[in-house]
Amino acid sequence: MVAERRRYRSVRGGELAFAVLGLPLGVLGGAYAVAVLYAGALLSLTVLGLPFVVAALLGARRLGGLHRWLVGRLLGEEVPAPQPLPRPPGVFARGRVVLTDPAAWRALLYLLLRVPLGVLGFLAVVGLPLSSVWLVGFPLWVRMMEPGPRPVGLLDLGAVPIGLGALAVVPTAVRALGAADRSSARTLLGPVRSQQRVRQLENARATLLAENTDRLRRLERDLHDGTQAQLVALAITLSLADDVLAEGVPADGVPAGDVPAEGGPVGSGGPDLGRLRALVDRARGQTDDTITGLRRLTRGIHPVALDGGLAEALPGLIATSPVPVDVRLDLRERPEQVIERAVYFCAAELLTNVAKHSGARSAELNVSAVDGRVRLTVRDDGRGGAAIGAGTGLAGLAERLAAVDGTLRVDSPPGGPTKVSAELPRRL
Repeated sequence: MVAERRRYRSVRGGELAFAVLGLPLGVLGGAYAVAVLYAGALLSLTVLGLPFVVAALLGARRLGGLHRWLVGRLLGEEVPAPQPLPRPPGVFARGRVVLTDPAAWRALLYLLLRVPLGVLGFLAVVGLPLSSVWLVGFPLWVRMMEPGPRPVGLLDLGAVPIGLGALAVVPTAVRALGAADRSSARTLLGPVRSQQRVRQLENARATLLAENTDRLRRLERDLHDGTQAQLVALAITLSLADDVLAEGVPADGVPAGDVPAEGGPVGSGGPDLGRLRALVDRARGQTDDTITGLRRLTRGIHPVALDGGLAEALPGLIATSPVPVDVRLDLRERPEQVIERAVYFCAAELLTNVAKHSGARSAELNVSAVDGRVRLTVRDDGRGGAAIGAGTGLAGLAERLAAVDGTLRVDSPPGGPTKVSAELPRRL
């Protein structure tokens, strides 16, 4: 909570600093953009036209980087940088790349847009407070400047409340302009939509590769330390049982001592049936443990319940939850298997979080597959305070959902309730 207050104060102070710096930076950037467009139009019919525009666009890209840095430091909005320009061989090829670069042209547009935003921001931070002070003190200023008595007029009565109202509007105006600055920076200084999509796919591929590698390592470790050790123990037990059987049997296969009648006691030279029975029981128990471990491993690879779809798998998952869960399913369209698997493991992770971290007494799980989208919502009446990156596995869950083009949203105010929603496409 203390960190959040500090961050809030830092962002508010950054908005004020950005508004003050915005006017000179906006004027300089706007002048640069206007000069580039004007000079580029004049020189377009000469040999110097294209080289000038290429250099100007490269400068606009660098100025966009400066503004992107300021937005991140002062407004707390981390805008990802656009992809670097490719460097094909040849001067003309490189010039063509710059002229067709959408990031450079959008940076130039941002510089033009900064002029009105900078003026409005400066007026909101400097103009409005000064005007408020002048209006509140208007009756006094007038009487100090004009000799003799002056009757109280309508302007004197209205100046003070108008000034106080203008002063009260300052925080709202600063926040609104800060939001506009963040939005314009995200839209015009970040990667273009196609580049963002490529970057998302690259991140999703990296997440899938890391997740699959980690899963294979866990599977190898579980097989080596668990199933393999259990099978070795089973083999040792069976070897001991074989040794017990061999104790009373000579090389010719006839048991030493008198052979007992059917159902009679075993002779002194026969095997120790008590020890043999104990070894067989141990082997049976080790076999059961091995089968249970293998089932657990295979369930982690692909839940058998998903063979019948989410309608059959989710009720079985809810039955194992220590917190009572009310389930509502609207599965008119069956998603692809990879989407079903993602939804199943997402529901399992969220219900685990509810049981471990929320302190909830009840929960609700809603899943719908309608109009080509799959929506999963988990609500609980717990203590709240959940957030992506807060140590409850939600960050990793968001990354796994992003790998299948899904999104995760968390609404969990302190004190609860908590609502976590996941939305995925029905098909990839």
